[in-house]
Amino acid sequence: MEEQSKPTVSCFYTVIAVFWNKFETMAMKLRAYAKINFGLRILGKRRDGYHDIETVFHKIDLFDELEIAPSSTLEFNCGSAKLPRDDSNLCLRAAIALQKYSGVSKGARISLTKRIPIAAGLGGGSSDAATTLKGLSALWNLDLTVHELHQLSTALGSDVPFFLDGASAYATGRGEILQRLDLEIPYWILVATPPLSISTAWAYSKFIENHQPPTGMERFTRAIQNPAEGGMQNDFEPIVFASHPEIKQLKGSLLKAGAVQALLSGSGSSVFGLFERQEDARQASGQFPKQYTCSLTEPSFNPDLIRSEP
Repeated sequence: MEEQSKPTVSCFYTVIAVFWNKFETMAMKLRAYAKINFGLRILGKRRDGYHDIETVFHKIDLFDELEIAPSSTLEFNCGSAKLPRDDSNLCLRAAIALQKYSGVSKGARISLTKRIPIAAGLGGGSSDAATTLKGLSALWNLDLTVHELHQLSTALGSDVPFFLDGASAYATGRGEILQRLDLEIPYWILVATPPLSISTAWAYSKFIENHQPPTGMERFTRAIQNPAEGGMQNDFEPIVFASHPEIKQLKGSLLKAGAVQALLSGSGSSVFGLFERQEDARQASGQFPKQYTCSLTEPSFNPDLIRSEP
């Protein structure tokens, strides 16, 4: 496991920009991957009303798909009735913010195919926003630095910067201070999401303030490398389990099915289990009702090695 000294935006988006200059009428398809939290500690409330946290973000093999094409105006379409179509939508907010910052007057047609459950602790909206920033930067041929994209993404949401690049990161502050990691996860990751949405704001409002120092990246990631020892914790679990006992039961079901560790992701409602054998993970997935959304990520999965379709 090594910390990357300087995070960089994937060179794939440079390739997209070159491709786009040659074929201006073609749309690009980009994947916006979900994440889980390998532990989450709430360190205390800040003067600005946010909370300082400590977590490790890790992308999984579950994604929304964005299709971005040239247009004279900004347009947004999505098949999910649960998402707004106005400028409260994170994709449109990202597009408008990029327009204002860069001074570009061009538009784009953004079509979102939603697969990541909403308000489930998987960062779907944040990932969509970050992917919109990267896609439009290529479409509009903008030469933005990593720092500029980071600043734009931080204004959209605390965990949006993580989705700009890399598969894993140790995060502090509101979640926007990142130290990129090369994590080799030797487990099958099964994520199960019940048909239940949980508000992160609600979860924070129920947290009993208890200022505590961070664990530190080395000790935090050591617990990830040895999940069977039970060192990973998510401070939202007591809050969420008290109000939603079915989610506590979901965690127990994963452990009973053979997971070496199971944990709430973010503020829920998703719970993930780490399995040594693919067969056990698939069998565990089959026990949940059809209303649940389940995804399986293979060991050492790295989305940066997968090319999206131009």
